[in-house]
Amino acid sequence: MGRFGRRTIRLAMWLACLTNAGVGFAQSAPAPDAAAVQHEAMNMTMPGRWQFMQDGIVFAEFNHQGSERGGSEFVVPNWWMGMATRSTSHGQLTFTSMLSLDPATVGQDGYREIFQVGEVLDGRPLIDRQHPHDLFMQLAAVWRVPVTSSTGFTLAGGPAGEPALGPVAFMHRASAADNPTAPLSHHTFDSTHVSFGVITAAVDHGRWLVEGSAFNGREPDEHRWDFDFGRLDSYSARLWFRPTTEWELQVSAGHLKDPEQLEPGNLERTTASASWMRKNASDFSSVTIGYGRNDTDHGARNAVFVEGARRVGSNTLYGRFEGLQVETALLLADMVVEGPAAETTDPVFAFTAGAVREMLDISGFRGGIGADVTFYGVPASLQPAYGSHPVSFHVFFRLQLPTGPMGRMWNMRMSQPMAGHRM
Repeated sequence: MGRFGRRTIRLAMWLACLTNAGVGFAQSAPAPDAAAVQHEAMNMTMPGRWQFMQDGIVFAEFNHQGSERGGSEFVVPNWWMGMATRSTSHGQLTFTSMLSLDPATVGQDGYREIFQVGEVLDGRPLIDRQHPHDLFMQLAAVWRVPVTSSTGFTLAGGPAGEPALGPVAFMHRASAADNPTAPLSHHTFDSTHVSFGVITAAVDHGRWLVEGSAFNGREPDEHRWDFDFGRLDSYSARLWFRPTTEWELQVSAGHLKDPEQLEPGNLERTTASASWMRKNASDFSSVTIGYGRNDTDHGARNAVFVEGARRVGSNTLYGRFEGLQVETALLLADMVVEGPAAETTDPVFAFTAGAVREMLDISGFRGGIGADVTFYGVPASLQPAYGSHPVSFHVFFRLQLPTGPMGRMWNMRMSQPMAGHRM
């Protein structure tokens, strides 16, 4: 049994222990009534009729990143997601799409974010920048067939999509909905959310869901307007458990075949996360915590994050704490480093606090003014380049696009069972 298999077994045992430890808690909250859930799902997707939903967001932001490695700029990150669903007597068919104009509104080199590393531009790694998303972030189809009253089988896939690996991608998490910046740990948890070629099979039973994917694990190239197809030579598995309607836990592991363009070699990714969300008609609270690990030919890199958001009326507070191991030589040299230096890592910590004030709500368009500030814990090895206490901040206007009766597409993933979604 290889390292991937052993790690998958350990994760499953960890989740089982966590489940057993939380049995009393799970039983203290009433389980969702299956008949009520089914009735809601039927109302949302009447047989023979197409139901449509959409979501989208635009951040027009002034971005200042601290230290001599940072700088200031004005950028406009954005994305739009659409979904069409139809129920039949044989199952439920869903088409999903997700698009971004980042290549035009952010630029080919992305936006500034100190300590961020990932993907390539002009034959060099992107350092201290978050790469732009491709125009086609997701184009997929999902078919779910009920097996019994409490069990279903789902088959999902397409030319662009997300495999069963990691927590819900950061732009879909309610706990990060108003945060305009990608986590520094993005490439430890959910960088595969844009994979050009993916097939996923899933079985859901009650509170449990198990998924398996085959996908193209190579990162997208710098040409953001096209597709970057490749062989489905990577694979992953993920297990979800939902003890109550407010809690959701996952463990996952994946084998990525040569994901880095400039660093040949495979990567083994392991993640575990827990998310909690409580909402009513207008207010909500959400928290997500996660642990991730990348094992490469150059050693292992670990990351953790805790993020949360609280909306009351027109005001939202949000925050994120991260701790991760960064590739010290890569950051300092601004290029791929070979030999023993490539295995050197140091811990970086970042804490972000921000707020948004809703200013307008016109025909479903919700606009808000927001700002946040980020403080860093910098290791001694990186202080000559970044300083000992760099500070970054954003000031932005956030525009949310109108949604349908199913509400915002928060905490959603490509292959999850569709049983109604409201916010």
